[in-house]
Formats: sequence, structure tokens, C-alpha cells
Amino acid sequence: MLSNGTEGFKPIEGLPAVTVKTNSDGTQEYTVTLQILFLMTVLTFLPAILMMMTSFTRIIIVFSILRQALGLQQSPSNQILIGLSLFLSFFIMSPVLTEVNETALQPYISESISANQALNNTKKPFHQFMMANTRESDLDLFFKIGRVARVAQPEDVPFSILLPAFVTSELKTAFQIGFIIFIPFLVIDIVVASVLMAMGMMMLSPLIISLPFKIMLFVLVDGWALIIGTLAASFGI
Repeated sequence: MLSNGTEGFKPIEGLPAVTVKTNSDGTQEYTVTLQILFLMTVLTFLPAILMMMTSFTRIIIVFSILRQALGLQQSPSNQILIGLSLFLSFFIMSPVLTEVNETALQPYISESISANQALNNTKKPFHQFMMANTRESDLDLFFKIGRVARVAQPEDVPFSILLPAFVTSELKTAFQIGFIIFIPFLVIDIVVASVLMAMGMMMLSPLIISLPFKIMLFVLVDGWALIIGTLAASFGI
């Protein structure tokens, strides 16, 4: 901006919107404008963070396998399964989110720590959660693929190695739980198909007859409570 006076046009200093300040210890601090820009960029990755760094992946896969084992194509709907998986993920991740709020978010809001320190405090609880649910074999696989030297301490594992190893472990665990869930419903399908074949009713689909029995079995054993309890227990809750 310029001002018009007797001395001519003089520049008026504006606000330091985009600046980086280097501290005495070598760290850098960014202005609020850059911090907001960084935050908005992170929000675009929020769906990927939700799926890849939390318990969401394991839960939604198990629920999908359960629906397939029951023989129900559209019930519960995808929206219901995603909503249930989302809120169950918040429940399982509540200790991690609480630690992030206490050690990173609130101190940063009160301006007692810098943005870099808040970011480091945010990464630590997620790193511990992911390490606790990642197999050693999967870590070794990605250390080998990435040609990265193996670290001595678990907290030194970089996110570039930990993230794909964690996702791989989640997929393995989800399919293991899904396999166990599938067995009793598969037995019911086999028994019903054998009975129908023995009665000569080969033109009648076994799925139509076995579906009520599978739903009845699932309700009698309080299946939803068992599934949710098993998923929570698999994360140490």
C-alpha cells in the first residue's frame, strides 16, 4: 500500500503474513498464515489418515466379511457399517486421541509449545499405537524392500516403514478374524445344502433356507456384542 502526502509516495509496512523465524536452538517457527495453510493441507489427507493410521481398516473389513457370511447383500447397508466402524474406531482410539489433546492440541492452543513441537507430540501416540499392532515380520519386509537399515529401538522406526507395515498387519488380522467368523455360517450352509440334496430338492437355493437359520444363530449368541468385543480386545481394549 502507498500513502500520498507532501513527501510523495511512501510504502507502508504490512503484516508479516508469510515469514519463517529461526530460533537460537536452530528450530523454525512459522507465521499463523503458514500454519493455517499447513493445517488445511493436512485436512485433505484426513480420510487417508483415518483409514490407514487407526483401527478403522480392521473393523470395516470384519464387518464386511460378517455381512457376506450371513448372506445379506445390502443389510446392514454400507452407510451403517461405515458409521458403526467410525464410532467404534473413535472408541478404540480414545486413549490416543486423549493423549494428543493433552500433550499437543491444548498446549499449542495456549501457545506454550511451538507448532513443530505440537506435531512431534501428535506423532508419538500414533506411533506407539501402530507399533503395538504391527507384526515384526511385516516391519522386516518393508525394511528389506526399502533397503533401510534396521533400527535398534521401536520408537526409532520411521513412519515411511511403519505405515505400510501397519496396514499390512491390519489386513492380515482382519482376514484372520473374518475366517473364524465365517466357519459357523459355512457349516450351516453345508448342512442345509446336504439336507436339500438328500430330499431331492436340488432346484431350491440353499441360501434361501439357510439364511433364517444363520440370522437366528447370530441373534441367539448375541453376535454383535461378540464381534465388537472381539475387535476391541484385538487392540488391547
